[in-house]
Amino acid sequence: MSTTTATASAQISTPATGHLLAATGRVLIAAIFILSGVGKIAAPAATIGYIASAGLPFAPAALIAAALIEVGGGLALIAGFRTRIVALVLAGFSVATALAFHAHFADQNQFIHFLKNLAMAGGLLQVAAFGSGKIGLDKR
Repeated sequence: MSTTTATASAQISTPATGHLLAATGRVLIAAIFILSGVGKIAAPAATIGYIASAGLPFAPAALIAAALIEVGGGLALIAGFRTRIVALVLAGFSVATALAFHAHFADQNQFIHFLKNLAMAGGLLQVAAFGSGKIGLDKR
């Protein structure tokens, strides 16, 4: 390892930098959930139709649940409130939506969305494993 690489690694691994990176990561992951949830609230009829077209029952109730999970979970993730639990819920939600809405692997776009959801779940599992850091309401 070169001196430059060792110095860069040491700078990234300082506690203050690590906590700032954790908080920034939470905000970036949460953004997609908040925007998606707000989109569902803004166009409920279209969302209900999409849920029903996937063959899922109780589309209106699913819309409400999805919007609450996405907006509430996203805001809680940003705030660092019950971060580990929220991250696990959002990870499960990401996998469930990948399987329910994006498991059409013959369609490359749907396959990419499927993998995106799995990648988000992976990032959220990292948040669940390591917590919010010191920037957040959990302060761990």
